[in-house]
Amino acid sequence: MSESALDASEAVTVVFTWEAKPGKEAEFERWAHGIETEAAAFAGHRGVTWLRPEGEAGHGRYHAVVRFADTAALDRWMASPQRAAWQERVRPFGRSVRPKLTTTGLETWFNVPGLPGRPPARWKMSLMTVLAVYPFALLYDGLVAEHFHSWPLPWRTLVFPIFLAPLLTYAVMPRLSRVLRRWLYPQA
Repeated sequence: MSESALDASEAVTVVFTWEAKPGKEAEFERWAHGIETEAAAFAGHRGVTWLRPEGEAGHGRYHAVVRFADTAALDRWMASPQRAAWQERVRPFGRSVRPKLTTTGLETWFNVPGLPGRPPARWKMSLMTVLAVYPFALLYDGLVAEHFHSWPLPWRTLVFPIFLAPLLTYAVMPRLSRVLRRWLYPQA
């Protein structure tokens, strides 16, 4: 599920990762079938797809791609006593795994729907950020900054980032990342 706020009427997909204890895969798969059956009884449930580990590289990790009609249906399932009971039942033979994500902080400006999740190279993100900020810095310095010279330094300095950060986040960077998509994501 994306980290952006979702409309309550929008269908949602969530990926859960589980790790079965070595030698307990059969018990885990019976548990997976049971929780899947329980979830299917919930209003708004649209199905689940299990991805099983392959060979030694899988290390007993299973992925469940769970679909719900909307966020309200997902929230009801996540908060349900039925799900909580199934979470307890898995303890002897499996556990939930939360994959670790490492980011620099700028990646959210470079998310383009439909493209791979890997961010572009950091030097490309830095260069593109400079390209996005520079015209606004020129405009600010040439047209706006003079109106704030009488303000104390901390306040007049604060004006530029207050306007620039939302402008970059919501308007400039999403559009610029689409325009420069082939350069940012040559593998796509």
